[in-house]
Amino acid sequence: MTHRRPPVPVAQTPPQGVQRASTHGAPPHSPRRPRLSDVAALAGVDTSVVSRALNADPKLLVRPETRQRILDAASALGYRPNAVARSLRRSTSGVYGLAIPSFSNPIYAEIISGAERAATSVGKHLLSSSFTDAKPESLVEVLGSGRIDGLIVAGTTPAMDVLLDGTGEPWLYLNRRSPGRPRHVVLDDEGAARLATTHLLRLGHERIGHVAGPEVADTATRRRSGFLAALRDAGMRAAARDIAVADYTSAGGAEAIGRLLATSRDLTAVFVANVASAVGVLFGADRAGLSVPGDLSVIAIHDLPMAEYLIPPLTTVRMPLFELGRRGVDILASQPATADVDEVVSEPMEIVARASTAPPPRVGAGRGLATRR
Repeated sequence: MTHRRPPVPVAQTPPQGVQRASTHGAPPHSPRRPRLSDVAALAGVDTSVVSRALNADPKLLVRPETRQRILDAASALGYRPNAVARSLRRSTSGVYGLAIPSFSNPIYAEIISGAERAATSVGKHLLSSSFTDAKPESLVEVLGSGRIDGLIVAGTTPAMDVLLDGTGEPWLYLNRRSPGRPRHVVLDDEGAARLATTHLLRLGHERIGHVAGPEVADTATRRRSGFLAALRDAGMRAAARDIAVADYTSAGGAEAIGRLLATSRDLTAVFVANVASAVGVLFGADRAGLSVPGDLSVIAIHDLPMAEYLIPPLTTVRMPLFELGRRGVDILASQPATADVDEVVSEPMEIVARASTAPPPRVGAGRGLATRR
């Protein structure tokens, strides 16, 4: 009896101009499913271009050879878009995405709560992620693959709006504006800074410093503008040495107040751009031998439960974080992906006065004489 040898499989030749990805060293089972980013890397184009080409976007302007290279790369890798989400681009996943800079910043808890409430009201689930866990480009890929029906971005990189627009899906910036595309809903950060600075002015302070946020942060720019505007309204101005830039962390606040006090020892009050930074400011003031509020009053943007339990309890500006998150989802659910959005959520906003602010020390009373804890 003659035994036939099984036929030897013939290796398929990749399309011209496309090299097949190497499988050397890969496990013999359960290979990773090709992603949109893999196709983009193989074709030598951006992820957004791949998404639009594979979905036959009529507005995509690329050379025919580029489009063919993308199709060849997808074929060589065996890439298949999400069939359900991509079917005539009318299917939905029932999920919205919310990307935040970091879960370590406690202000995002309120934003997420508001977004979840609004998502539930329109029959959606909310999936939250942080940029510490996922790169912005991967979030764009998730949106373009149809795994979510819309994306809210609370932090981003330059020109990310171009990538987001390329997906053809709804997206929105949260408390961040982009010069490239008006598609955002923000808080009234300038108004909040005016409110905080005016509170200090009404207490009688004439030498007020500012621990500002990062120079690259849109929120920090608006808060600094509100601080300077409030001083101008009172016939005053702040010198460059009265402003210290910090990141939105307690460590950043502690370092910034040290620099501020080294150049402006006559300050009697400080407006801090963020409550997390203010925790560091309180620590730094105490380390410098200053009493709060006896020597230095401190007020910060955002009110959190922990503010009441600091020593001393921190005066804050309560911002509509819950409403911001809720409004973001409302816009995703009601506005077309192509619509421009430029909204400001300003209510409710109020001063929460606590023990960290008081009238300035009397002239000649001296500073730093309080007994340190």
